[in-house]
Amino acid sequence: MKIFIYILLAIGLGLIILNATKLDFSNLLEGDSGVAVIGILAAACAILLALILRVSHKIKKKTK
Repeated sequence: MKIFIYILLAIGLGLIILNATKLDFSNLLEGDSGVAVIGILAAACAILLALILRVSHKIKKKTK
């Protein structure tokens, strides 16, 4: 499970970097740039959820 969480973190970080290259800062919410913003937010949420899962597994180990 630990390796799976790290793989999710790497994929999420890769998606953020990929979508950051598609951003047009003059029109952030139009065209491909809008899709990139949504993609960045979705990847950030996935990273946050993976980090929460990792912390919950550490708490579970300590309570046993």
